[in-house]
Amino acid sequence: MVEETRSETRSRSPVDTVLAVWSRRKWFAILAFVAPLAAGVSLIAFLPNIYRSSATVLAERQQVPDFFVRSTVTSAIETRIQTISQEVLSRSRLGALINRFGLYADLRERVPLEGVIERMRGDIKLELKSLELKGLREASVAFTISYQGSDPGTVSLVTNTLASFYNEENVKARGRQATGTTEFLKVQLGETKTRLDGLEQRVSGFKRRHLGELPQQMEANLTTLEHMHAQLRLNADSQTRATERRQTLSSQLAEAESSLLTPTYIAGAGPGVQFASPELREAARLAQKKEDLARLRTQFSDKYPDVVMLAAEVDALERELAAAKAREPKPNPEATPTATPVTPYVLRLKEALSEVQTELKILKTEEGRLQAAIAGYQTRVENVPRREQEFRELSRDYESTRELYGSLMKRYEEAQLAESMEQGQKGEQFRVLDPAVPNAQPAAPNRFRLLLMTLAGAIGLAVGGVLLAEHLDTSFHEVDDLRTFSNVPVLVSIPRIVTPTDLRRRWWRMRLAAAGAFVGLVMIVGIVYVAAKGNELLVLLLARVAS
Repeated sequence: MVEETRSETRSRSPVDTVLAVWSRRKWFAILAFVAPLAAGVSLIAFLPNIYRSSATVLAERQQVPDFFVRSTVTSAIETRIQTISQEVLSRSRLGALINRFGLYADLRERVPLEGVIERMRGDIKLELKSLELKGLREASVAFTISYQGSDPGTVSLVTNTLASFYNEENVKARGRQATGTTEFLKVQLGETKTRLDGLEQRVSGFKRRHLGELPQQMEANLTTLEHMHAQLRLNADSQTRATERRQTLSSQLAEAESSLLTPTYIAGAGPGVQFASPELREAARLAQKKEDLARLRTQFSDKYPDVVMLAAEVDALERELAAAKAREPKPNPEATPTATPVTPYVLRLKEALSEVQTELKILKTEEGRLQAAIAGYQTRVENVPRREQEFRELSRDYESTRELYGSLMKRYEEAQLAESMEQGQKGEQFRVLDPAVPNAQPAAPNRFRLLLMTLAGAIGLAVGGVLLAEHLDTSFHEVDDLRTFSNVPVLVSIPRIVTPTDLRRRWWRMRLAAAGAFVGLVMIVGIVYVAAKGNELLVLLLARVAS
């Protein structure tokens, strides 16, 4: 009989084992299942709803084509959005929003304002999008601003307000940048203008100080110098001709005066005029000889025979005249001088001779002036290389500064146009494409998913608890367990004898256990209520876990 029971025990199915374990651990399993299930269901029921609203903002390109007005705001749209986000999410802006809409009333009672602001920053999400539009060379950029909270109406209002903040800050930022660019270029333009004026004064002063020695005047100086040399040559030729004419007139005048003292008539001098003495005749001959000698010397050299012979005759006549003058008695001062007759021809010769001498003086003066001017122009030409180096160094700074001034002036005018465009809000603007609307469905928590997770967790916890309890329990629950453990034969098995007293005790224990379980469940529900009521952070945490 024992052998049959042992064989039946050994061939017991897993279902029988599970049923045996269930009969022993059913209350523990029920408690392990109900407690987390109650906590989870309570938590799901008491968690506050979180609503999320989003607004889509489109970055529109400037209305004036870039070909006509180039904007001074050249930063990328993504960079500008991130910069504006720092301004919108600043402490002052978010603090004003919290006070305006009465946000986080419960949280403000527990944490300082800085913590509330950090919480609001976490509830605001910014997502960039790229929209490819046909007909445009570049893709327009849009972004979505969203906010989450417990009241759907307030959430949508806050979201739209944040979107309007982005638009306002974009206008202000672009205006500030355009104005700042204009002011910067204006200051740089003023400084460059002052420097350019100083360089212009230096260049003008240099030109005034070295007038005539500048490189660009080199050709004019050479032309003037060549012209003056030509004038000097003409002056020399004129002096030569005037000198010859003076010699001729002098000879004619001497011959005319000597002919007045001889009985011979002078051609053109009029009848009745004759020389007074032989000395005058010799003087006239000497003058004639000198005239002939001068004419021969212009044609031949001093060694020519006729020139040598005529020069000897002139010397002999001069010696004779000198000896005759030495033999003449000294004139009596008291005697009345004898007047020498003068003819119109002699007067004309004297006037012509005087004119020639005056012309020679003028030509000599002109020659001196020309030589002085030539020397001055020659000095200018010699100084040109040095002045050219000095002027090049001075002009280099002037030209570079003038080019810089022209470039700054052009950029300043473009910046003024860009500033006018930004002030007229014709530049790149943010436009709310889809405003935020109150959302009837909460964004979190996902109660159905959390309920499934809670149910699965409660079942797993109950099964795990039963398995752990069975593993830790070392007592024998059946005879077969004892027989398996020990080789000592089991002689008899006495079943449990249940008395009425045992039944009453069991009933009271069951009532106490039920009461304790109820109290425990109530406590669990209360604790969960306190922990979950208005706890939006817990909702967000569970949303991340569920996702």
